[in-house]
Amino acid sequence: MTKVSVLMGILVFTLAVGAGDAWATPSTQIWIPSTDTQPAGTVHVGVDNYNTVFKKGSDGGHGAPTVYGLTFGAVDSPFVGVEFGADLKEYSDDPIYLNVKVQIKEDSVHEFFPAIAIGGYDFGSKSDETDFNIIYGLVSKNFPVVGRFSLGYYIGNDALLQDDNSGALFSWDRTLAEIDDRLWVAVDYMGGSNSYGALSFGLAWRFSPHISALAGYDAYTDNAQAGEDTFTVQFDIDF
Repeated sequence: MTKVSVLMGILVFTLAVGAGDAWATPSTQIWIPSTDTQPAGTVHVGVDNYNTVFKKGSDGGHGAPTVYGLTFGAVDSPFVGVEFGADLKEYSDDPIYLNVKVQIKEDSVHEFFPAIAIGGYDFGSKSDETDFNIIYGLVSKNFPVVGRFSLGYYIGNDALLQDDNSGALFSWDRTLAEIDDRLWVAVDYMGGSNSYGALSFGLAWRFSPHISALAGYDAYTDNAQAGEDTFTVQFDIDF
C-alpha cells in the first residue's frame, strides 16, 4: 500500500467518525500561516493542490506536488496554543516536511492584546535540497465589521532561496456572515522574489464543524522560480 493510499484511507475514516462539536480554525490562510493553532487533542487533516488550468506544458502549464498534511493540537490554554505537524508532498524524492507553531492568544493578556504566533515550516529532510526552513513571526487582530488583519515577517534557508530569502507577511480574512456564517474569504501576501513569494486570494466553505473546502488563486512574485500562477483547491478535516 502506498503512502498516498494510507492517507486517503485516513480521510475516509475521518469522514466517518468526525461528528463531534469542536470547530478548529485553519492553521493557514491560503498560502501563508495564520496565527491560529489547533485545539489540544485535535488531529487536522489537509490536502492542498496547486496547478494551472487549461494551459499546455509548452506554455508553462504545471502542477506542484500535492500536499497531504497532519497537524496535531498539543496545547490549548486560555493564553497559549501549540501545534506541530508533518506534510507529505507527492510526487517528490524526499517528501517529508515538518512544522511547528506557538501562539499567544488574542485578548489573553488584556482586552486589546493581539494574537502572536511564532513558528516554522517546510523543515525538509535533505540538507540544502528540501530544508527550506521557513521561520516566521505574525501578529493579528480582529476588528468589528472589517475582519482580521495579520502582519509578520519570515526568513528561510538562503542556500535554497538565495539572496532574497526573507520578506513580509500580510493577510486579511473575514467570515461573510451577512451571506452565510459558513462562508469565509481571505487575501494573503508573502514577500520575496523567490519560490514562496505570492499574492493569494480565495473563498472557503464550512460544510460541517469538521469539514471545509477552499478554492483560490496564487499569483507568484517570481514566475521564473515558482512557475506560472496556479489555482488551489484545499480540503480540511478535523477529528
